[in-house]
Amino acid sequence: MAAAARRRRPANNRLVEQASGAAVRTAWTALGGDPAAIGSVDRHGPAEVLTARLPVAELAVATVAAAGLAAAELARSRGLRVADPVPVDTGAVATAFTSERHLRVDGTAFEGFAPLSRFWPAADGWVRTHANYPHHRDRLLTALGFDPSRTDDASLAAEVADRIRAEPAVGVEEALTAVGGLAVAVRTPQHWSAHPQSVAVAREPLVGLRLDGPAAPRRLPPPPECPLLPAAGVRVLDLTRVIAGPVATRVLALFGADVLRVDDPRLPEIEAQHVDTGFGKRSTLLDLRRPADRTRFDELVADADVVVTGYRPAALDRFGLSPEALRRRRPDLVVARLSAWGFSGPWARRRGFDSLVQAATGIADVERRADGTPGALPAQALDHGTGYLLAAAVLRALTLRVERGGAWSVELSLARTARWLLHELPAEGSAGPASAPDPSRWCEERDAPVGRLRYALPPVCLPGGPRTWATPPSPWGADPPAWLPS
Repeated sequence: MAAAARRRRPANNRLVEQASGAAVRTAWTALGGDPAAIGSVDRHGPAEVLTARLPVAELAVATVAAAGLAAAELARSRGLRVADPVPVDTGAVATAFTSERHLRVDGTAFEGFAPLSRFWPAADGWVRTHANYPHHRDRLLTALGFDPSRTDDASLAAEVADRIRAEPAVGVEEALTAVGGLAVAVRTPQHWSAHPQSVAVAREPLVGLRLDGPAAPRRLPPPPECPLLPAAGVRVLDLTRVIAGPVATRVLALFGADVLRVDDPRLPEIEAQHVDTGFGKRSTLLDLRRPADRTRFDELVADADVVVTGYRPAALDRFGLSPEALRRRRPDLVVARLSAWGFSGPWARRRGFDSLVQAATGIADVERRADGTPGALPAQALDHGTGYLLAAAVLRALTLRVERGGAWSVELSLARTARWLLHELPAEGSAGPASAPDPSRWCEERDAPVGRLRYALPPVCLPGGPRTWATPPSPWGADPPAWLPS
């Protein structure tokens, strides 16, 4: 059994608080923040949240705290007065990290995973597949020799199980990857550590925040003092999907940024996922293969402060969207990039999701259930945690741009966050049952264009700042491709 799997519950709440404090310190240090700011974090709330063998709660608290510290720092750099402390309520953090489970639209809840997204026993181990999107489902079935036009997923699941059970786990992984499908063999932490992709990821920083060149920034308009909105006047072009990237831009929207999400109209979107992560933002559709849409996109970039991308490294380069190409339109642009597997190594350009990264890196092995089947974290913590770290890094980049000028880049990956959780967090996990306090006190209801919403409140806040987002989610693609008036 991996050493991480032997971690047990801390002896008392004082040790829990010390572990969370150490985790906050590692996150804030990775962001290059002032160590003196860490003392302003006020962690409070239930002690037992997001229980797992690995220190998931410590990761969650640390990433949310880092986002709060970075927001406070940006506010001060723009001349705003920020009172201490930066509050972090563990109950709000746990609820936000499982926000998709609390979402209701007109009273309706949503399924988290499609029937063919699951663990499957293979001839020599286990395989984890992801088939939530229709095109990924079709590729999975095609690779395994099934007709993707079939709609009887319940019957298909039994047949898929028989097919995978006869094959080695890595063989299934390679067959699906070859056709653009999504599957990974479940590995132990030791096996993953020896994998070339793990070796490459280990060389990458938890947070890649760097100055890419000189640039004189344009002056932002003065931010309001009430409510406290450190990112007011900042324009964010959101080219992300699924959870991690949209969580990051949702944080930026909370703090006043004008966030415009741009999607390709030909790519399917999961409605509940879009609603859950769409608070405070607007949503538009542009097909960059169409000249008119490409021209409009270039105009948006020219007036943006931040571009956040969540596609595979180099996947957008064919559209002229590399950081270098983007900065030809806006020299002081903050370019933030998110990937599943890292930015170097043989898997860097592979598609990936939180559940797959958990399985490949050894997390699913550490969190095995009592019956020996692979387990999972009590939240999609790689997605959410990386999202809050990404938001913190963008906020820090904006502060550095205000203070020094320059063109700043940000890079984070789910695989690097997984390494942090497995091997680097100075904390102890809990082997207790996965339980949580009643989340209702950290949820709220409001009307939206898509219906009456029940949703998780943001866990990151500042004294004098907003308790929730200024606007509900827009329907997917409902907004014009334009910035709000300054």
